[in-house]
This record gives sequence, C-alpha cells and structure tokens, in this order.
Amino acid sequence: MKLLHLDSSIMGEASVSREVTAAIVARLTAENPGIVAAHRDLAADPIPHLTLAGLPAADAGSRALLDEFLGADIVVIGAPMYNFTIPSQLKAWIDRILVAGETFRYSEAGPEGLAGGKRVIVAVSRGGHYAPGTPTEPLEHLETYLRAVFGFIGIVPQVIAADGIAIGPDNRAVAVTGALEAAAALAA
Repeated sequence: MKLLHLDSSIMGEASVSREVTAAIVARLTAENPGIVAAHRDLAADPIPHLTLAGLPAADAGSRALLDEFLGADIVVIGAPMYNFTIPSQLKAWIDRILVAGETFRYSEAGPEGLAGGKRVIVAVSRGGHYAPGTPTEPLEHLETYLRAVFGFIGIVPQVIAADGIAIGPDNRAVAVTGALEAAAALAA
C-alpha cells in the first residue's frame, strides 16, 4: 500500500497543518506496517505554476506528479488557509492531477471522476472560524474548494480541521489538540 504525504504550509516548524499531517501519517503507518510513505514538501520544493508546456501530456515532471498521485492508495494533504483559500503551491500540484482522461472525463451525463477508490485525508488549518453559520462562512474557499476538486475526480475526502489558530494561544491550543485527537482516532 502506498501513501503520498503532501505539505504546503510555508510556516515550517510553526505549521499546524504540518503537525497534523505528521500525526495522521504516524497513525496510519503504525497501524499498517506495510505502508510505503513518500513525502512531498510543496513549499520547500515548489512545483511551477501550470503552463501549456507543463501539462502532464507534454512534461515528464508533471507526468511524474500525476503518476505519483495515481499510484497512491492514500493521500494525506496539509492545507493551511491563505487569504481564504489554498496555498498557491498546493494549487500548482492540483493542476497536475486534474487531467481529462486520467482522473476525470466528460460524458453526455456530465463529468465523471476516474480516481475513486483512493483515500484522501486533508488537514486544514485556519486562523479564524469559517464554519456554517459564522459571519465569515462566505469567505471559506479552502475546504469547499478541496471537497469540490476531489469530488470532481471521484473522491470524498476526509477533513480534519484546526480552526481559530490565530485568535490567541488558548484557541490555538484547543484547535491543535482537537485536530490531533481526530488524527489519532482515524480508522486505520
């Protein structure tokens, strides 16, 4: 079984999403010793933004990213909220995996996801609270975007969220503790 671990936070050791993805990967590999895990740090080793020449059909590097995703049984993604959405580093990776004929196709009935059967777990971290019913709900374009993207290719992601981490140290501690507890409780 192959696990692909992606981190996209620019915050290094101070990153909540990195702390949570590490806990998720530790949980899954401890419970499944046969897992082969690969880590890709999208902040430390960024993927260039997509160009016509960078499409997976034309570029070996992009093709390798797509094949890495297609070959993974489990994908763990660290996704901090930057300016109400995903980091651009993560968007560049997503641009390599949303490929017609590979991860989705169009039919007379509409789009059809071709990447189902994978388990995707996303560790989301947000400075504020963006839950349904909050005043800032309309500004949440991180989790909603990732759910839409993965749903489009046939995957329903599991999301572990740490919200309110920039409100203050007490809120941060509660959010991180809750996210780590959720990671520890994941079904192996």
